[in-house]
Amino acid sequence: MYTSVILIVLFIFSYMIYIANKNTKNVKINRVSINTEHHTEFIKPRLLTILHLSDLHLENISITPNELYQLLRDEKIDLIALTGDFLDRKRSIPKLIPYLNILKKLAPTHGTYAVFGNHDYVLKGKNFESLRKTLEEHSCKTMQNEHIRLPIGDSILNIIGIDDASTKRSNLEASYNNLKQGYNLVLTHDPNIVLNMKKYPFDYLLSGHFHGGQIHWPKPYHLAKMGKLARLNIIKGLHYQDGKPYYISEGLGQTGVNIRVGSNPEITIHQVNLTAANHIEYTKMIKKTGT
Repeated sequence: MYTSVILIVLFIFSYMIYIANKNTKNVKINRVSINTEHHTEFIKPRLLTILHLSDLHLENISITPNELYQLLRDEKIDLIALTGDFLDRKRSIPKLIPYLNILKKLAPTHGTYAVFGNHDYVLKGKNFESLRKTLEEHSCKTMQNEHIRLPIGDSILNIIGIDDASTKRSNLEASYNNLKQGYNLVLTHDPNIVLNMKKYPFDYLLSGHFHGGQIHWPKPYHLAKMGKLARLNIIKGLHYQDGKPYYISEGLGQTGVNIRVGSNPEITIHQVNLTAANHIEYTKMIKKTGT
């Protein structure tokens, strides 16, 4: 009798692990639009489509480079944003290259940009530099507390790459140093940084880090140590801080064990209106002049 109960429990547990591992292959493509309706007769919308990938965790990723390409081959992508946690072992760096080749094959109009996450910084010294160099050599601009300015038509896009807050590498002052007016798109790994950004303007912020809980059952209590947002159960999707939008990706890979419960790997396609910032300034000007 006792042996039979043990066997039944083992069978149920094994089946649950099987289903949880199968979930890692069930990739969602989420589409998000931000301020795309903001325009006037004087300021026409200039839309930008951003492919956002986060937390590949190449030691535990269930989607192959070719599968990724098949999911995205028909998308018109203007820019690719990678928000950290590519890997945490030196031997995984070669595995990154086929994924980067796929991103290059998608031919984003305005390039690919990446920030690093806490797992990337497990690599030290020359090993971390090898990761950074691999990204750069495959047409991916890496950013560590800095920004770049891209003219897109008659709009300006400021891409602001803030380094990982969870490992105390973020530097907001350096990231925003000499920033000029434009649409401010922030890329960062740990979304908790938004709690410290009241004085730092952004139009949209992309992040990852929490994996949507990864094992989100019955609740992701294990994330409590990962900051205030996690304790508030703000661990995925679109949210607002001080009226400004930010997005937390559930990530494409897994960490620890290759299973997901109550969460799915995620690919996100964001559409933003680069003239939204100009629209806000124009509205302020109208209110000020009373015209």
